Amino acid sequence: MDLLETLRYYHDSGACPMHMPGHKRADLGGELPWQLDITEIDGFDNLHDAQGILKESMDRAARLYGADRSFFLVNGSTCGILAGICAAARPGDTVLLPRGCHKSVYHALELRDLVPVYLPVPADPCTGAAGSLPPETAAQALAEHPEAKLIIVTSPTYEGVVSDIAAITALAHRAGVPVLVDEAHGAHLGFSPAFPGGAVAAGADIVVQSLHKTLPSLTQTALVHWHRGAVDGEELARQLAVFETSSPSYLLMGSMDRCVRLLAARGGELFAAYEAHLAAFDDAVRDLRHLRVLCHGGDSLRDHPDFFAFDPGKLVLCTRGTSLTGPGLMDILRKTYQIELEMALENYALAMTSICDTRESLLRLAGALREIDRQVTPAPPAGPVAPPPLPPRRMGMLEARRRAGALLPLEEAVGHVSGGMVWAYPPGVPLLVPGEEVTEALCRTLRQMEMSGIVLHGEKCDPPRTLLVLKSEQWKT
Repeated sequence: MDLLETLRYYHDSGACPMHMPGHKRADLGGELPWQLDITEIDGFDNLHDAQGILKESMDRAARLYGADRSFFLVNGSTCGILAGICAAARPGDTVLLPRGCHKSVYHALELRDLVPVYLPVPADPCTGAAGSLPPETAAQALAEHPEAKLIIVTSPTYEGVVSDIAAITALAHRAGVPVLVDEAHGAHLGFSPAFPGGAVAAGADIVVQSLHKTLPSLTQTALVHWHRGAVDGEELARQLAVFETSSPSYLLMGSMDRCVRLLAARGGELFAAYEAHLAAFDDAVRDLRHLRVLCHGGDSLRDHPDFFAFDPGKLVLCTRGTSLTGPGLMDILRKTYQIELEMALENYALAMTSICDTRESLLRLAGALREIDRQVTPAPPAGPVAPPPLPPRRMGMLEARRRAGALLPLEEAVGHVSGGMVWAYPPGVPLLVPGEEVTEALCRTLRQMEMSGIVLHGEKCDPPRTLLVLKSEQWKT
């Protein structure tokens, strides 16, 4: 079977998509066939010099979200993050950011040879997931690093944890520093009182959103929003022309325009139904005894003091205190119940929902969780979940990339400087970046993650068995 036949076969199998894209393969009409795939012919405008129909579409998105200007992205949020950071920071600048940023942020740091100052973020005791970035942490970093030129914040995180962007932005602006928010997982925020507000309304200078993650739009579709002020909008547009294709898909842009129009016309109705479906899910999982769903059912935001706010559209299924791991739960749901989740880490698995989920699909997941909860064996947790200490930074990423490196077994790599990046995908947050020292604590973390069933990825290496490290005087290849 070719790819299209395989996709049709999978669709017909009845699998329940608890993962992105947000349209969930719902029948939204037949407006996106092959015959609509065109190029920049007369009357259809040019994405990188929009004057006509595309400008009207992007202006419509800006009005919907409250931005001064919005740009369509057909290379996903990644190209918006790359362009936004390169527009806001000059080579060699200092930037402030939590460590838990997507690897595209690190690629921008490398390209610009930026100096990162990592802001400590508390970990949720139940899952080990990163909590919100405290505004007081941002304030302290701004005071200690007056040379900083940019703050980068991920909000919401992959798990749905939202930071107080309004407070952080106010602090940063008082110091003359712009704020870029990776809101890839939050394009749906702010459309309902049941959901936290978004970063555009909070005043952030640049906000990058993936429409396809949580809204009905095709994969790769995203937006970058710009507020007039600290960052030059024309420079942002120029950087987008660098990082985004010069041959954008009109099918992708058509799906973005349709998504924006849908939210403008029917957003209230669709989100009211979405809230009702999530409320039914809450009721159905309220009596779980061993598994937990963060901020749902018997769990609430009050149980997570390190969360400023939480996106109820993310269903974080916590397995801590049971005999299951997150990947184990994900595997059971896939094989026994034909429910495919988005991702899993050691202590939890993640189901993503959207306005296209039905009451039936959410109750199907709830029913599966109740059955598994009755069968699971309780196990005492090993202790508070905490991330490993950050590896020491020995040199810049760009410098490390330029040096010769070689593969070493994990145990032998300790004490050497990494020549590449290591991450689990999803969520795509680096555990090790070029220029950082390989530590014993990091090695323990990598081994533990693999034993839990988490797939690790690395550049020119095979973690946790081998790592790419820089050559040193202590050994030769």
